[in-house]
Amino acid sequence: MTTWMPSSATGTGAPAQRVPAEQTHASTAVEDDGGPLPVLDVVIPVYNEENDLAPCVRRLHAHLRDSFPYPFQLTIADNASTDGTLGIALALAEELPGVRTVHLDAKGRGRALHTAWAMSPAPVLAYMDVDLSTDLAALLPLVAPLISGHSDLAIGTRLARTSRVVRGPRREVISRCYNLILRGTLAARFSDAQCGFKAIRADAAAALLPLVEDTGWFFDTELLVLAERTGMRIHEVPVDWIDDPDSRVDVLNTAIADLKGVVRLLRALGTGALPLVELRREFGRGPLTTAAGAGATTGGADGSGGAATGGVQVPGVPRGLPGQLIRFAVIGVASTLAYLVLFVLLRTATGAQAANLLALLITAVANTAANRRLTFGLTGAAQAGRHHLQGLVVFAIGLGLTSGSLAALHTGSGHPGRGLEVTVLVLANLLSTVIRFLLLRAWVFRARPAAPGAP
Repeated sequence: MTTWMPSSATGTGAPAQRVPAEQTHASTAVEDDGGPLPVLDVVIPVYNEENDLAPCVRRLHAHLRDSFPYPFQLTIADNASTDGTLGIALALAEELPGVRTVHLDAKGRGRALHTAWAMSPAPVLAYMDVDLSTDLAALLPLVAPLISGHSDLAIGTRLARTSRVVRGPRREVISRCYNLILRGTLAARFSDAQCGFKAIRADAAAALLPLVEDTGWFFDTELLVLAERTGMRIHEVPVDWIDDPDSRVDVLNTAIADLKGVVRLLRALGTGALPLVELRREFGRGPLTTAAGAGATTGGADGSGGAATGGVQVPGVPRGLPGQLIRFAVIGVASTLAYLVLFVLLRTATGAQAANLLALLITAVANTAANRRLTFGLTGAAQAGRHHLQGLVVFAIGLGLTSGSLAALHTGSGHPGRGLEVTVLVLANLLSTVIRFLLLRAWVFRARPAAPGAP
């Protein structure tokens, strides 16, 4: 059972119709009684918080009334409290304009947020923990990108360099380990999944909430992972945070439930049970382009740019080139280091030319394979043999440059030191690297026209 209980100052209590996301100003949306619809709805989920509820709600209400430039609403979501929390919430709804109460007969922060957000008429939805651990000055920076339409979700982060956090070492370690787990298992890029300070646009919430299964503490993580997988933009705000020593969270049970949620979400993503493709079409952001009004660039396996590579089209630069240069440079640095290590090791057992030949041959084959897959986006066995044969031709050019440099050095110096040999090889490899990239892009991995009749 869910009960919606309004403030006497804000209306009749019947659930209002959802305001379109673009209607974010009071002048474009009004309630039946002539008052403005809220732009922001801040939900405060509570369970047995009779001591903290009233002072926290009054403090938050005063901050929004004095500092927030848009109409707002506060929703107290009571999760089946067994003390006097519900009565206090109802009294606050009568006392303060714009405060409403939702009562649920079942516990669960995720369930409370799902219910309150689904019933809200506001185009921007947020929530805060009742202890108000986060400095309220971060609230407007949190929701401003959502009001403007720049972002779809916003989260407070306690792990940013500019955040200021006061909490015990146990919670600090648990929080950081949990976020590392999310990065390692779900490839999450957001920095702080558990901070009780988040906001979402109503249109994004309407699309994501039906897909979120968790009704407890993992609700936040599941919502964020799904948003990220659909290409929604997540804005992060560094916060000042003072941990509540009287927190009711059972850390051990919450951690176990979160790990179970990670496994469940991995299974759902792996089996394709979630309609992420459809949501990505609706909410995802395509590759950048400098042409005003231009659509997403498209490209093929040759790495020429497009949605698959996320490349940026720069005037005067071939499409896809910036991303290819970055990946080629990273692979080149790794190859050069491997080449130098092999050269030094082999040089102890053989001559300089032989060591150079073996080291360059080994790293050239590995370099061609890495660039084929990572720089130019080619996979599978098709034309792999031709690519490696052409790569060996490029290798021969590099060998000629480095061997010639060594020969010239020994001719001029007689018996140069090992350090001078390595220096000359580094310089020769730099020139060889530039030539290698140009040949790989223009010849080895160049896109070729399809045969007649081929798709």
